[in-house]
Amino acid sequence: MEKIKNILIVAGEASSDLHASHLVQAIKEINPSTQFSGLGGKRLKEQGVNLYFDLVELAVVGFWEVLKHLKKFKQIFADLLVKVDLNPPDLAILVDYPGFNLRLAKELKKRKIPIVYYISPQVWAWGRGRLNLIRKFVDRMIVLFEFEKELYKKEGIPVSFVGHPLLDLVKPTLNKEELLPKLNIPVTKYSVALLPGSREKEVKNILPIMLDTARLMHNDIPDIKFLILRASTVRQDLFRQILSRYKLPVYILNDLTYDGLAASDFAIVASGTATLETALLGIPMVIIYKVSFSTWLYLRMAIKVPYIGMVNIIANRYIVPEFVQYNAKPRKIYSYIKDTLTDPGKLDRIKPLLHDVKLRLGQTQATKKAARIIVELLENYAHKSR
Repeated sequence: MEKIKNILIVAGEASSDLHASHLVQAIKEINPSTQFSGLGGKRLKEQGVNLYFDLVELAVVGFWEVLKHLKKFKQIFADLLVKVDLNPPDLAILVDYPGFNLRLAKELKKRKIPIVYYISPQVWAWGRGRLNLIRKFVDRMIVLFEFEKELYKKEGIPVSFVGHPLLDLVKPTLNKEELLPKLNIPVTKYSVALLPGSREKEVKNILPIMLDTARLMHNDIPDIKFLILRASTVRQDLFRQILSRYKLPVYILNDLTYDGLAASDFAIVASGTATLETALLGIPMVIIYKVSFSTWLYLRMAIKVPYIGMVNIIANRYIVPEFVQYNAKPRKIYSYIKDTLTDPGKLDRIKPLLHDVKLRLGQTQATKKAARIIVELLENYAHKSR
């Protein structure tokens, strides 16, 4: 009888947890007896992964913020290695989260555990020194972008390009005229989506800028409303606390990102995966990013690309305005949005650019392709060990 395969999987952020959960599901569809354990969040847990710790709940952003939680991270890391030594996995899938996962890859390699890295660290933007670590410790990279494939091939690192899983996931179920009445939200001329991030620190930094911008817009365009698309990883109380300082037509939508975007004419988006989700739905947007001063100093020295938004990085030019750090001024943001939102010609010119980004993300079925690669690798490693 063939031995049941045991896979270690580690995902440290909300978007990684989502993509990892779909990957687990796809692997189980090919080989239902496969068992999974590791670190992640509620999405992985829903797929039956034996979670040693909810790493997503601890998700922080920024150099200083990570330092403050360093003791906790070290304890989680040490505990995980104890679990690995007690029950060595047949293969490890590390999902993004490079600060933690590349250190883990080094330890797993010592234990001769094959390592697949799913969703590449942004080595093309910063941290190119990590390429040496990946070459030493990772057996196969599975990447989402074509340009990442070319980078790893050039570096002599085994790589597979599968396309982006969002192409299969970003599918609204209701349009504006269906969703808003269902939620008892009045249908007005303009709806603007606010996506302030999936971490509490992000929301604290970015949502007030969005709401200050919204206040200027509401003063000028009374027939407008705002939809906060809340990630479940952020406490509802935090949103209510920040919103209590504003008198605006703002509605919080919980875990309705795609329907909420489809019901919007424009979006104000924190830099991250949400910018791609917005682009896939063809919604014009601006990107906002703001972190602590110490983190910003570090990023200014480290980042090697001229953009921070994935939409612009994929397009390799500015197609979406970025209001970053000290340039994230509500009046500047408001001025651009007003000029764009009220000009049908400008809106029409933006949408084909967003569609081009979608075309650059590859074909659908990315997760299933990744699952097939992993199952094949698992079988190959098992055969070699016999």
